[in-house]
Amino acid sequence: MNSFHLHNRKVGAEAPPLIIAEMSGNHNQSLSRALEIVEAAAKAGAHALKLQTYTADTMTLNLSNKDFVISGDRQWKDQSLYQLYQKAYTPWEWHAPIFNRCRELGMIGFSSPFDETAVDFLEKLNVPCYKIASFENTDLPLIKKVAQTGKPMIISTGLATAAEIDEAVRTAESEGCKDVILLKCTSTYPASPANTNISTIPHMKELFQCQVGLSDHTTGTGVAVAAVALGATVIEKHFTLSRRDGGVDATFSMEPHEFKGLVDETKRAWLALGSITYGPTKSEASSQKYRRSLYVVKDINKGELFSKENVKAIRPGFGLPPKYYDILLGKRASKFIKAGTPLSWDLM
Repeated sequence: MNSFHLHNRKVGAEAPPLIIAEMSGNHNQSLSRALEIVEAAAKAGAHALKLQTYTADTMTLNLSNKDFVISGDRQWKDQSLYQLYQKAYTPWEWHAPIFNRCRELGMIGFSSPFDETAVDFLEKLNVPCYKIASFENTDLPLIKKVAQTGKPMIISTGLATAAEIDEAVRTAESEGCKDVILLKCTSTYPASPANTNISTIPHMKELFQCQVGLSDHTTGTGVAVAAVALGATVIEKHFTLSRRDGGVDATFSMEPHEFKGLVDETKRAWLALGSITYGPTKSEASSQKYRRSLYVVKDINKGELFSKENVKAIRPGFGLPPKYYDILLGKRASKFIKAGTPLSWDLM
């Protein structure tokens, strides 16, 4: 669960959550749009931008029989896997200009490799970390290959049982990866908040003794903010210039103004966590004067009894606390006391 640095940015509970903008296929097969996405993500406050490194041929076979066609009530229904990946993939020759632009804008640029050739390619580009996608979290040979780079690894846990997560973490660590971050993830696109179960985050953190974040396919910022409150140190969201422009992931991607809200609100949530504390903080000290306290509300002569008519608990808070009210009633004033005087023990 130790913090670590990615370039000059600390990742861990002592720092605001790392916010990753996932480009995926939202470039719509245009390099200029991809670079616009990088610039918009940086402007929105993203700390990192993630690509996916594969080709249709490294993902699947170019077949259209039943096994290779998407079925069910999904936005990609009736497309073959090959067709989808051809449309969604980021050409490998685009990676260098995209990562260079990220560096120029102060963002961390990295990717999810989907096979060993992608890892070799990304190593040549000197990426600072790697992401294992949910559907690849049982691909232990791929996890071994990534772990052997010695770089931090972020693993999405969509679909994975506790045993499968354990295998992935043990494999990564045994092959030399010192910094593993697990992302709670629901592998539906988009995901429903009711199906997200972020209560798993603190349990996962305790069970696997590593940092945990959220790969969020819900709309809006509420789930991510709640995840930070539960200890998430990384938030990943799909990012697009505009959902109206379409794209393979557009329906569950955030637009720039929404992403800025995500960055701001998750930082607020992190700041609000603080530590367990009771009593006034330094910033609250000046507010103590607005508490109620015991005041003389009518002139009292020397020797006169304190009573409900001449003593009340009112604001401000410069007198004795109201808890002494019953003790004071019936005691005698030691001197003349003018109305508006805060009560103190030397007045009786």
